[in-house]
Amino acid sequence: MAEESTGRVRCPVCAGEFEPLRINAHLDACLLQPAPGGEDGPPAKKSRTGREAESAAAPGGTGTEAQLDASPPAALFPVFTPSRATPRMDTEASASRGVTGATLPQRGGAALSALLSADRPLADSMRPSTLEDYFGQNKVVGEQTLLRSLLESQEIPSLILWGPPGCGKTTLAHIISSSSKKKGTARFVTLSATSTSTNEVREVIKQAQNELRLCRRKTILFIDEIHRFNKSQQDTFLPHVECGTVTLIGATTENPSFQVNSALLSRCRVLVLEKLSVEAMTSILRRAVGLLGLHVLLDEDPEQGCSTSAEQCSEPWVCIEQKALDTLAYLCDGDARAGLNGLQLAVQACLAKARASGPRPAQPVLVQEEHVKEGLQRSHILYDKAGEEHYNCISALHKSMRGSDENAALYWLGRMLEGGEDPLYVARRLVRFSSEDVGLADPAALPQAVAAFQACHFIGMPECEVILAQCVVYLTRAPKSVEVYKAYDSVKACLRNHKGPLPPVPFHLRNAPTRLMKELGYAKNYKYNPAFKGPVDQEYLPAELCGINFFTWKPSDL
Repeated sequence: MAEESTGRVRCPVCAGEFEPLRINAHLDACLLQPAPGGEDGPPAKKSRTGREAESAAAPGGTGTEAQLDASPPAALFPVFTPSRATPRMDTEASASRGVTGATLPQRGGAALSALLSADRPLADSMRPSTLEDYFGQNKVVGEQTLLRSLLESQEIPSLILWGPPGCGKTTLAHIISSSSKKKGTARFVTLSATSTSTNEVREVIKQAQNELRLCRRKTILFIDEIHRFNKSQQDTFLPHVECGTVTLIGATTENPSFQVNSALLSRCRVLVLEKLSVEAMTSILRRAVGLLGLHVLLDEDPEQGCSTSAEQCSEPWVCIEQKALDTLAYLCDGDARAGLNGLQLAVQACLAKARASGPRPAQPVLVQEEHVKEGLQRSHILYDKAGEEHYNCISALHKSMRGSDENAALYWLGRMLEGGEDPLYVARRLVRFSSEDVGLADPAALPQAVAAFQACHFIGMPECEVILAQCVVYLTRAPKSVEVYKAYDSVKACLRNHKGPLPPVPFHLRNAPTRLMKELGYAKNYKYNPAFKGPVDQEYLPAELCGINFFTWKPSDL
């Protein structure tokens, strides 16, 4: 089969020219048709098999009769040999349609078996290579965005991709890699900060310098989990990113403001990838279902598509309930990797069970909601005790209590505890809140919080969760006062903004434990308050600060 300069493809059977997307469907029909002959022309020649060639070469054999009498070989065009049991269809089109309806999927069971039995996880083997199949990040790489225009023109800037696990950071880098390799505009190198040393990075940079000098080709360096590099390791990239030797693309789940050098950040553009929505997850799962050749059963017709006998093919057909896909899209919590791998485990388990019952199951395999839940086997709560989500959730808890919203406060408390947060950390924050935000408006709040901390220390999780909940509700309902908190902030501001040496302690406030100190004037003229029946007129601040009230004072008053 030869490809013409016009972009059309020649059929090796009938010599007709067709569009590349239509050649497979044409070959399926062309190979199944009888050979043309009769009055219009001589019969088509048939390819010899090994046995026919031997008979043709034997003495007395012309070879022509053997060719005419032989049946077409089964593997004449092995690449295009169709499956006699099922018609072929464009899998991309089936994915866009959701692969729903009354017809069976157009991909054979062998393709499904090959994909699911591969050593790689499904999330990796089905990773898209074009932006058209990249779902859920339209704000970053949508149709009209500046970055998409740059990527399509191969003008790729240095990037830091920041987002939660499974949101598409590595996939976006893979798309850039595929585009670069296809157009030959850049060399793409992938490293992981979890297993790469500084010497390996220097070696890659040296190769990039040679590539740029000898071939005039840039190098795109993708560093996965770049936050795992320490500050000195990150400094290795600075001069080479600055001069354009390499285009750096770093992926991280941690806040780059804290985990990436500020000098490196100033040389890169930070792209914030959001957690995938349920709609985006549904699109990703439907694409996977279409490529695997699974048949989706709509909720309103649970029997559709499952009545077809599986005896037509060597591998059983696999059907999946729409409800199972919807559940998977919700439970994976925006993590496409977890969703696709959960789908893979569910289908593999159902196929294994079907094969165990017999070599050729009579009915298609049905993947249901309970199989998907079992295949996912994970908490759907995204929470990182040492990362960004940790600080986000404790901030939300603090602000909810400050706003006297007990419902929200309990929700954020549960989000932290169910995500695996240390209960003593939460208890310490409650002790702080009781003084900072409740303060003197309810002096009993601090003992309540301290008692909650001690109780959590004694009994631990999960029994202490109700103790923390009680303390959270008490502090949320308590009256609030930040008078002490603000007054102490004023004291700190006064000390930090003071110019010159700090004023000395007044002599009458100093202690005088020795005779020498008394002779020097320590404690002189001090008025002992209990010795007076009424208020005592006495100054307790240094002379420079007389008249200052820190409960109403502002730094501008200095």
